[in-house]
Amino acid sequence: MLARPDRRTLLALALALFGAACARLEAQDAPPPPPAPAVVRPVTVFLVRHAEKADEPGSDPGLSPAGEARAAELARVLDEAGVTHLFATPYERTRRTLAPLARARGLEVADYDPRDLDALALRLAALPPHACAVVAGHSNTTPALFERLGGAPAELVEVRGTRMLDEAVYDRLYVAVIEADAAGGLRTHAAHELRYGD
Repeated sequence: MLARPDRRTLLALALALFGAACARLEAQDAPPPPPAPAVVRPVTVFLVRHAEKADEPGSDPGLSPAGEARAAELARVLDEAGVTHLFATPYERTRRTLAPLARARGLEVADYDPRDLDALALRLAALPPHACAVVAGHSNTTPALFERLGGAPAELVEVRGTRMLDEAVYDRLYVAVIEADAAGGLRTHAAHELRYGD
C-alpha cells in the first residue's frame, strides 16, 4: 500500500510544477536571440566636380592653369585614401581632373554616362568590398549623384529647374560610404560634404 503524501510534500511538488510551468511560459514569451551581426563590406566613394575649365573654344575644353593646380591638389588630398577605381564622364575636363591621381595610383579612368546616374550608383555599390572610387562629374551631375548615394548637398543654386553647384564653385569634395543591399539597391552608411583646395 502506497503512503499518502503529507501536506508539505504536496506543497513542494505543487511549487516545483508551478516553477517548471512558469519557466516554459517565459521561454515561449522570450524574444528570439538576436541575429548574428551582418558583415559590412562598404565601398567608399569620393565625388568631385571637374576642376576649373580652360577658356578655349569648342564644347570640350580642358583645364585652366588653376584647374591643373586643383587636379594636382586632389591627387595630394587623396594620396593615402587607398583609391582603387576612377570614373569620369567622357569629357576632357573631367578626365584631366583625375589624371594626376590616375598617374599616382597607376589606374585607368573608366567612362560613365552622366545621363544615367542611377546605373552609376548601382555600379559603384557593386564594386568589390572595401573599394575606394573617385568620380569626376559636372556642376549638375555631381550633387545629383551624391543625393543618389544618400547625401544632402548644401549651397546649391537652381538653374532652369535643376539644382546644381554655382558655376564658380569647384572646391566640393563629397564622400559617401555605401554598400549593395540584398534587393539589388544600395545602403548608405555615411555621407559628408567636404572642401579641398582654394
